[in-house]
Order: sequence, then C-alpha cells, then structure tokens
Amino acid sequence: MAEVTKLGAGNKKIRAKYTCNPNYTPVSDCFCVRFSPDDQYLAASFANGAINIYNASTGKQEFVLNHAEGKEGLSTPLPTTQLRWRPHSAQSKTKSVLISVNAEFDGQILHWHIKSGKCLHTITESGNQIFCLDYFSDGSQFATAGRDRIVRVYDEVTKQQVQALQGGDLKDTAGHSNRIFSLKYHPTEPNIILSGGWDNTVQIWDTRRGHSVRSLWNCYLCGDAVDFSADGREILTGSWRTENALQIWDYASGELAETVEWRTASAQNTCMLFAAQFSKDPASSMMVAGGSQENECKFFHRPERNKTEAFGALVQLPKPVFSADFSPNSKMAAVGSADGQVRVLELS
Repeated sequence: MAEVTKLGAGNKKIRAKYTCNPNYTPVSDCFCVRFSPDDQYLAASFANGAINIYNASTGKQEFVLNHAEGKEGLSTPLPTTQLRWRPHSAQSKTKSVLISVNAEFDGQILHWHIKSGKCLHTITESGNQIFCLDYFSDGSQFATAGRDRIVRVYDEVTKQQVQALQGGDLKDTAGHSNRIFSLKYHPTEPNIILSGGWDNTVQIWDTRRGHSVRSLWNCYLCGDAVDFSADGREILTGSWRTENALQIWDYASGELAETVEWRTASAQNTCMLFAAQFSKDPASSMMVAGGSQENECKFFHRPERNKTEAFGALVQLPKPVFSADFSPNSKMAAVGSADGQVRVLELS
C-alpha cells in the first residue's frame, strides 16, 4: 500500500490529495502525467493508448481521448508515450489543446481538443517511434524525438517540420548514438533544446547551428528526466542507475553543480530514476524524482542553490514511477506509475 511520508525537519508539508484509478483490464502502465497551464485539468497517458483528463482539484474523470480500443488490424493498442499541453498564446483562439505522441513504428503526433474529444491534426514520422516531446514556452513551436536519434522541430501554426537536428560539430559533440527519451526547451531561448537518452549523454542543441553544440556526460536517461530551471541557469537530470542518480548542472559551464543525496528506508535498494523535474515557480524551489527498484517518488526543497533537502516521499508503491509533474502553481504534484494509477499530492 502506497504511503506519503514527511521527511526532514523543515516547514514544507506534503499529503495525499486523491488517487485516480482508471481500472483498465488488464492494468495499463501510466507513462505520463501533466497538469494544464491553468491548473484546471490533469492529463494522463497509458500503455493501452488512452489519454484520460481529470479535474485537477477533485480527481474526477472529465474526458477520455484516444479510447483504448486499438486500431483496426492491430492486435495490441499502441502506447501513448508522452503528453504536453499547448501553452496559452495569442496565436490560436482554440484553448485546451493537448499534444500526444506514440511508439508506433511510424510514430504519430496528435493534437487533441479535450472538450470535444476531437483529434485536430495528425503528423506521422515514418519509421520513427516517438518517445518524447516538448513545447517552447510561447507555444510557437514544439520538438519531438525517439528511436531514430533525431530531434525534429515543428512550427505550431503550420504543423510543418522546420528542422531536423542530428550530429555534432565533429570536434566536441557528436549528437546521440542511441534512443532519446527526454526533451526540454530552454525557458526563454527558443533556439536551445536539451535531449537525453540511452547513450549516457545530454545533448544541448542550437537550432541556429543545426546540430549539438555541447554535451553533458554520464547521464543515463530512460524517461522524462531532464529539465531546465525557470531562469534557465540550471539543468536537472535523473539517471536510471543506483548511484548519483539525481544531479544538477550549471548550464553556462556544463559543470556538475550538485549530486543530490537519495536516502531510502531500505539499506538494500536505491531508486533508479525514470522521472525528474523542477517545480515551475520562478525560483524552481522544489524538485521531484521517481523511478524503479525502490519504487518511490521523492520531493526536495531548495532553500538556496546547492542546498537540496528531501521533505517528503511517496513510498511502498507496487510498481515503478514513470512520470511526475508539478502543477504550474506548485501547490500539487502528480505521480504516474506502472500500476496504472495516478496519485496526486498536495504541497504547502
């Protein structure tokens, strides 16, 4: 039985708010959870392809997209691997738009209008399984990546691909040599994108150059586990390994700034991370990370730089944590796991 525990002696508080259990048969892993920009909705995607939309305040299911019937001629449905809400912007009158990607052999990018349940647009990447995506903060562009190691950039208005980023400068960077599982735009610079995956690197891409311009080394990312701080000065990585899994890097220098200690109740096991994220407040004052082996999710407070303290944890989960997300107002956090449940916590 999952439990929420308080850690440390600080003033930060954490408590369980609600749990969403879609009761799919068989149980379907929850791959991604994301709060909407206005804190009104919580979206969750599953291995059976379904996307459930919940009321973020109550946990009540409001909408279901891409219902898990499986496509005609396919014996098994295709996992919806990641989600992002389109940022609110003046460029489009349509609100409440969600974008999803899947791991079909010819991966698809789907734009959804959640209130009508309609798929507004579909883009297909031939021969590529898509594992991750991200929007730039003004909603003008988005990027995808996956099995074929290419970061593709799209214009949101035209839905056309405008760039394919791959390789490096052949001197200091070489791009990716294996699958990409995590993408993140710089908060204020639309030309800068981070990506990470199985090749033990995080690549820093500059769309003006068309290739990777810098790399962070020894980061083994297997999920949505790279993030920028709100001011763009720091990078957070969560690696799927038993030691030095959660790390903070200085963006300007590329140097490792802090390895966050992960104390567990178990002396035998540690947590191998699939998910890591900064909170969305201007100071990026909190972090969340979770994963497998110890099957837990931990919350950290950052009273100042290079001083990170755990203040709470979701422990004794029956299956690994695949995704975690802070609400934009930083008062809630959602955790999606392989047991098919979405657990929402209240932070204060």
